[in-house]
Amino acid sequence: MKSPIEKQARFKLNLNVQYALKDKDGNFKPIFKLNKLGNFLLKKGIITPFTKNFLLGSNVNVMNISNLITNAGAAGVASRINGDGSEAVFTYIAVGTGTTAANVTNTTLETELATSGLSRAAATASRVTTDVTNDTAQLVKSFTVTGTAAVTESGVLNAASSGTLLARQVFSAINVVNGDSLQITWKFDVD
Repeated sequence: MKSPIEKQARFKLNLNVQYALKDKDGNFKPIFKLNKLGNFLLKKGIITPFTKNFLLGSNVNVMNISNLITNAGAAGVASRINGDGSEAVFTYIAVGTGTTAANVTNTTLETELATSGLSRAAATASRVTTDVTNDTAQLVKSFTVTGTAAVTESGVLNAASSGTLLARQVFSAINVVNGDSLQITWKFDVD
């Protein structure tokens, strides 16, 4: 069991990723967000990201959810902090169509997209304030969709291809079509 000090020395991860889907005219399109029961069933593999039952969630304009830091990602952050290692900065956001629940042992997205304007791309990196000045690393990327896809996973990596996976999550499908824009914002609050 971790001591209170060990528990405090961790990234705060509660609801740190935001998804906003807009149509070609800039109007919000609804996204189905799973509730706690829906997320539990998804993680256990009982339902898929394509399950849209209103007992398990609801439509929202902006979806805020928590991510999962991978083992390789935690090691990469430690490397960045003290310079022991050669990890590059974690500034790339990728999306995909994988449906297997995120796991700390993940090193890639399950099925990363590389078409329809949804290829891995560098995000705009900044620091924002959550508790104290500049305590939160923020990445923002708006994908301009040129095809059709059901996005069910996303992650943060440190390279334009391959690289180390810092964080990954799987969620209820976000159906995108040509002309849509999918904005993803990741925040890593250092508490």
